[in-house]
Amino acid sequence: MPRILGAAIVLLLGCRGAPPGTQEAEISRMVDSLRPVVERATGLRFKGPIRSAEQSRDEVHQYVLDHFEKEFPADRQEGLQAVYTLLGLIPDSLSLKSLLIDLLTEQVVGYYDPESKILYAVRGAEPTALRFVLAHELTHALQHDYLPLDSLVQMKGDADRQMAAHAVLEGHAMIASILAFAPDPGILRQPGFWQMAREQTLSATSAVFSRAPLALREELIFPYLNGAEFMRWWDSARAGVPLPTAATLPLSTEQILHPARYAAGDQPLPVRFADSATDLLYEDTLGELEIDVLATVLRGGGEVLTGTPIGWGGDRFRIYRSSDGPALVWYVAWDDAESAERFGRGTGARLEARQRAGYRTSVEPMRGTDRSTVRVVIAPTGWTGWQALPTIR
Repeated sequence: MPRILGAAIVLLLGCRGAPPGTQEAEISRMVDSLRPVVERATGLRFKGPIRSAEQSRDEVHQYVLDHFEKEFPADRQEGLQAVYTLLGLIPDSLSLKSLLIDLLTEQVVGYYDPESKILYAVRGAEPTALRFVLAHELTHALQHDYLPLDSLVQMKGDADRQMAAHAVLEGHAMIASILAFAPDPGILRQPGFWQMAREQTLSATSAVFSRAPLALREELIFPYLNGAEFMRWWDSARAGVPLPTAATLPLSTEQILHPARYAAGDQPLPVRFADSATDLLYEDTLGELEIDVLATVLRGGGEVLTGTPIGWGGDRFRIYRSSDGPALVWYVAWDDAESAERFGRGTGARLEARQRAGYRTSVEPMRGTDRSTVRVVIAPTGWTGWQALPTIR
């Protein structure tokens, strides 16, 4: 599943707030007071002043709409809707755009905009919640002094890599905001802390979040919680280096979920389509996280199991237009034959068992490839592409 929240994940969905509005001068003073706190928590120094401003909820809503339309033009929205529904991650009746706009604006307290380099606070936010969120967003502003934050947010064509980069940014900011206010920094090292944080996050659901499909809920919390766990590992493994550089950022959600893969230099295998892009609607990657989520959805729900590497090597999918509906072609390269066979017996078999009116699903191992590869096709029975399926190199 492509990272549909990726382009807007810089908005921190925090606590609700209702008291009278905060004046911009007060916000500026709060930001100034938090600067040294964030610097101590991260071990980094700001390279310049931070601009801040106040916005109404209506203004935030408009920002999200404008940002969404810019990052997700109509054809991309259509392609994302298609891959979600064809894989069974959301019901056909659900409008992704409407749900995501609601998710991103429901509880926003503050955000950092990397394009304007302005930190915004929402008018009427509860002061305690606002202070915590500003520390988080100040960390993003600080990251922008050391990383090309704007280009990372706008990364196209490799959603799995984009999600990995977001996980570093959000995980780093999550740890910094906790350390800024925690009486005991050792809390981050307590056994089960992040599992407890995950459970509390899922239990403290908002109205929109609680009705969102499992896939979107998992995607929303992954950068914060799994990203924080990766950055905690980074801190212990890369002592004295507070943050990865643009050249050393993780390249996949597999590396975020399993830091040993990152440490070993296990990089994703580029998978590219070899045929022409006739009738192409959308193309991107899924990645290990989304395969784990897909496996959970097809099993009927429950906890998303990410503790054990699945042997993912790389993948790529395309959505094609057709008169009978969208067609999905997805290739997954695996580390070995056993991993490919395990996918085929489990997730692949469950995909084939699903019945979609007017559609046919095919999951089969590919022959003559350098790496064990599985091809998944979910397309209308009358799709002309069945006669000569797209190939990869």
